[in-house]
This record gives sequence, C-alpha cells and structure tokens, in this order.
Amino acid sequence: MSTTNKRLGANMRRIREEKSLLQKDFAKKVGLDAAYLSNIENGKMNVTIATLEKIAKALGVQLKELM
Repeated sequence: MSTTNKRLGANMRRIREEKSLLQKDFAKKVGLDAAYLSNIENGKMNVTIATLEKIAKALGVQLKELM
C-alpha cells in the first residue's frame, strides 16, 4: 500500500464520518460497491481520477481535499 493511497483513504473516511454517512449509504450515493469503497478507505486500491471526482462530488468537497 502506498502512502498516497493510505492518505487518500484516511481523508475520505474522515470526511465521510464528519458528514455522518455510513459506508453503505455513501456507496449508494456514489454508485459504487461498499466493499470497493472500503478498500479505498483502507488504502488498498488505486483509484481513477473519474472515481475520485465522483467521490469528491458525493462528499461535497473539492478533489484536492481528498488528497
């Protein structure tokens, strides 16, 4: 796992939890599988820019806030 993936996952989880979103509810909002989002939050996935943009939009943040 890369440091970038870990940082991205930690930021994503923090923002999601600050917004009181459960992972399964967030997955529905983004249109992605909850297990896939879990892997991102745990730093186990390399994510495309398009997916990052979807996640940022669903969280209501700018892409740079995830990074």
